[in-house]
Amino acid sequence: MNMNINLGRRGGAEVVGLDVQPGFVAAVKARVNGSILAEEVASMPLPADTVRDGEVMDQDALGDVLRELFASSGLSKRVRVGVANQRTVLRTLELPPITDRKELAAAVGFQAQEQVPMPLSNAVLDFHPLGIVETPAGPRQRVVLVAAQRDMVEKLLAAVRRAGLTPEGVDLSAFALIRSLYHADPEQTGRVLYLNVDGLTNLAIAEGPICRFTRVVGSGLEGMAIGLAERRGIALVDARSLLDAVDLTAAAPVSEPAPPVAVEETHEATQDEGETGEPANGEVAATEAAEQSLEEDAMSYEEMASVGGVRAEADAEVLNVLENGIRDISGEVRNSLDFHRSQEGGGEVSHILLSGSAQDIPGFAEALQASLGVEVQSAQLGVVDGHLNGGVSPHRLAVATGLATLEIHQ
Repeated sequence: MNMNINLGRRGGAEVVGLDVQPGFVAAVKARVNGSILAEEVASMPLPADTVRDGEVMDQDALGDVLRELFASSGLSKRVRVGVANQRTVLRTLELPPITDRKELAAAVGFQAQEQVPMPLSNAVLDFHPLGIVETPAGPRQRVVLVAAQRDMVEKLLAAVRRAGLTPEGVDLSAFALIRSLYHADPEQTGRVLYLNVDGLTNLAIAEGPICRFTRVVGSGLEGMAIGLAERRGIALVDARSLLDAVDLTAAAPVSEPAPPVAVEETHEATQDEGETGEPANGEVAATEAAEQSLEEDAMSYEEMASVGGVRAEADAEVLNVLENGIRDISGEVRNSLDFHRSQEGGGEVSHILLSGSAQDIPGFAEALQASLGVEVQSAQLGVVDGHLNGGVSPHRLAVATGLATLEIHQ
């Protein structure tokens, strides 16, 4: 490669993991002592459309947020940054056994011309040998090949450098996710599906610590928040708060408002009696309700919460957005599982390990499990001394923590 970066292999002490995703950025310093633990963390929200679908849309805005983040955090400015979007590709190759690194690189480059669906002139390539395996055709060298579109990587690195940071490496967020959450378990020898539902939805299927398949399968909670903000005509920060406040374990159907015909019938029944020109009781109720609705529509989310909570109609709409989002994610995950099974070397997964801010929504994992028919477990990220400063949920830090180290917890 000519970009002075490696997709995941460059090491070094005091490298901070930097996870950049739609609506959110997190930086983590990790400690490795038999297991990977998040030690120090800094995070900030990102303005809308700074990052979309995992790609940098506004380099200047991202650079400014990163500069502010690191100026106040005291973290090292040497960073390893993750990428997760539709412009990355992972392939597992089987080649003749080759021990010389240069010869292996040449063989991988030749295979990449057929395996990578992008012009190699605009691709950053990296590979990692997995060792020799026995096949019906004899011993073969198995290699993981990763490709990312060069212009996408350059935009990300330009924003990082604008912030005064030094990029020590670029890695797939899927690899980092597996590193931070994988635990060797003799009773679990099958494949695990890691699902990080946050600013976007990132999926990785791993056999042990080795990633076999990965893709970005949806826009995640940030996409839901954007859709809700547009539908309600509210600020994005308010839409995020509304989604964060949902409890799917306690969600119940909201009673439907009285049909308009009831008000009309009341009006007709009293009109003959009301010769004095005074409004009848039904008209008073309808007028007061309309005035209250107009007042609430003029309020922000915080103002409505301060005077007794959000309207039932708003709760129903928020719940609907979240349930539709879970259905969409489930459909994409199901398609990915079907595709993985159909590939040579594919197979079933034993369970799904859920991470990301979706973990903080009560009932999300259960709703996902009911939709997919596959066991969904909540991932647990290791944290030094059992807690973190910074006011961010540790569930949102799995990718950034994995980026901070290249070691695998055995």
